Amino acid sequence: MIRKIDIEGSDFVGLYTRATDDIAVFSNNLDKEIADSISEFLQIRPVRADLNGITMAGALVAANSNGVVMPRDTFLDSKDLDHRNIVFLKDKINAMGNNIVANDRGAIIHKGFSKSSLKKIQDALGVEVVKDEIGGIKTVGSVSVLTKKGMIVTPTATEDELKFLSEFFKVPALQATANFGSIYVGSAMIANSKGVMTGTTTTTIEIGRIDEALS
Repeated sequence: MIRKIDIEGSDFVGLYTRATDDIAVFSNNLDKEIADSISEFLQIRPVRADLNGITMAGALVAANSNGVVMPRDTFLDSKDLDHRNIVFLKDKINAMGNNIVANDRGAIIHKGFSKSSLKKIQDALGVEVVKDEIGGIKTVGSVSVLTKKGMIVTPTATEDELKFLSEFFKVPALQATANFGSIYVGSAMIANSKGVMTGTTTTTIEIGRIDEALS
């Protein structure tokens, strides 16, 4: 299932929540009706986080079924996470969602993370973690969408990268855009294995490609 939406007038809906197959992390500051609508469509439970007044949980939070990674000076009650690990990371990079892409098989992170941060991310998510770029872009989470079923990445990714990503995450990886040609597919989509939400300017052709990759 794919639905087009906007959040607070923005088509970059992926910036506003981090979804897995059972939870979605939202900022305390995001409207409850919006959070409930997204959670209902993706068939998951909404979880609220204190992000110091910032609404963009998708940009700040990375997660899989094992754990959640958030910046230092934010808060999420571990009792809401169904026994997941949680780490509040102190690093010069603080937009964890924009800089980490993960599923339950692996994670790729921004090359600028420290060795200490890499170890903490690995412990929290419970998967192999590597530093890399995707399509020449360091903010790997902003240019990729990853679920248990498939992966979408920026069209700037090479065929060799697609092969590596497919083998590493153990899902098919395809190039695509959203929001009428944006390569920042991670910022433009909210997805899990049950559905996809994307910005209202995403074209019919783009939706077809997204459906092919993630359904």
